Amino acid sequence: MLICFIANISLGSVFIPWIDTLSSLIGGPVEKESWRHIIVDYRLPKALTAIIVGSGLGVSGLLMQTLFRNPLAGPFVLGISSGSTLGVALLILGSTFAGATFSSFLVSKWGLVIAASLGSVLVLFAVMLMSIKVRDTMAILIIGLMFGSITSAIVSVLSYFAPADQLQQYVFWGFGSLGNLSWLDVLIFFGISFLGMLLSVASIKPLNTLLLGENYARSLGLNIKTSRFTIIIATGLLAGSSTAFAGPIAFIGLAVPHLTRQLFHTSNHKTLIPAVVLIGSIIMLICDSIAQLPSSEYTLPINAITSLIGAPVVIWLLVRKRKMLF
Repeated sequence: MLICFIANISLGSVFIPWIDTLSSLIGGPVEKESWRHIIVDYRLPKALTAIIVGSGLGVSGLLMQTLFRNPLAGPFVLGISSGSTLGVALLILGSTFAGATFSSFLVSKWGLVIAASLGSVLVLFAVMLMSIKVRDTMAILIIGLMFGSITSAIVSVLSYFAPADQLQQYVFWGFGSLGNLSWLDVLIFFGISFLGMLLSVASIKPLNTLLLGENYARSLGLNIKTSRFTIIIATGLLAGSSTAFAGPIAFIGLAVPHLTRQLFHTSNHKTLIPAVVLIGSIIMLICDSIAQLPSSEYTLPINAITSLIGAPVVIWLLVRKRKMLF
């Protein structure tokens, strides 16, 4: 991860030698002072954002796959990403009805973060209320998917009637981006994700017990509702904050847990959670390095790179192993 981290900071539209990159990180002399500004104010926050996003989405995907005992479950099966998307769609596509000054604030960076956060929180709150009423975990999965379908339908209607420039802005947000955060944004993002990680670590024993099945876990004295509630909250913090600050980044949450299980040959979450943090961070750093198109002024959508790079790797691993560890 350290090698990928240094490589990610070194690569970009402006070539900076490794020695100057390392020197700027430790406060040493660099050949050009502008290089230090590029690294400290732009590339370093972006690399840290990649680590937070990769680890957060990976762990939230692991939690969902264990809770629902479904290998196709990801961090967004509860409709969290759809809620964020709906919040941003309402903000961008509905900004025409606000005044010019007010609408410019709404569609600012913090306006988008707040809208995405509120959307994911509302959907998460609705799913949590359902989880109190419903005993069956698979029913909660279906409810989350239905919430996603409802929000997608609303977004489709808004997109149909939206002006071209607003629709383009919304589409660009949907591509995902790691490079728009300041140091304050990164600190806030890290704080929210850290709370989600603490809840995930606190849920290691319940997660291992849930692997045996809900009935067996209940017979061992596990409080299913409390454990389910904690896991959903942790997923909401990790996946919701990633979507709010970096956009809806696909594939990482679904693929990283499978890749980790294949590499470490274990289902013990005491090993899986730190391993997923590392592998998710590494994959996200690699994808971001590729998306930057080194020595080019263009940056590819991070969403496209995560799927193009990750999907063939997982397919190859599953074909090679011939069975899915779970």
